[in-house]
Amino acid sequence: MVFLMGPIASGKGTQADMLANKLGLFHLETSKFLEAQMNKPEFSKQREQYHSGQWMEPVWVAGIVAEEAGKIFDQGRGLVFSGSPRTLEETEVELPFFEKKVGKENLLFFNVNLSEQEAVKRSVSRRICKVNRHPIPGFSEFEDLTACPEDGSELIRKSLDKPEIIARRYQEYLNRTVPIFDFLKERGYDVIEINGEQPIADVFNDIVKHLAFIPSVVPAVNP
Repeated sequence: MVFLMGPIASGKGTQADMLANKLGLFHLETSKFLEAQMNKPEFSKQREQYHSGQWMEPVWVAGIVAEEAGKIFDQGRGLVFSGSPRTLEETEVELPFFEKKVGKENLLFFNVNLSEQEAVKRSVSRRICKVNRHPIPGFSEFEDLTACPEDGSELIRKSLDKPEIIARRYQEYLNRTVPIFDFLKERGYDVIEINGEQPIADVFNDIVKHLAFIPSVVPAVNP
């Protein structure tokens, strides 16, 4: 299992899609499942938090992640996460679950670094495809695209990609995600630092060269 962590707009989704295609993993995009849950009337509070740029209640998020991950494990597939876990509280719930399921030796954590200035710059220009949410980075080589190169669907912008919301979410990352790295190190994990301000292909190559340290990217799952 691969965990791609980092601030907003650091390219986690793009890299997760590339890893999924290369290694046959399932890209579990946490925000996709959270948004589906928030459409339910009983989660109106969470919906309001999300649209204001706040992060969701950690225990609620961890429960959804564990449920969805369990379904993928049952299919015998490995996982790549983009941006999960985001808080120490989530990590404390999710990590024992994943360690039990696939073994500590099969978990690899990356931190894709990106400055706040670059995060804002990328966010206001990036897009996603309407049908399958394929990420279209806010780089010059993608600015002339009028349809998704993966499925041909319309390209749209995320409603949260506004400078003031991006700045708020970047601070959330500093305050709530960065402490996870010390927690993981205390548990004996290495957190691999990746320069996210490189071209996409270079970031991908830097990630892939570390995957040889995982005994198996699709490990046996314990019941």
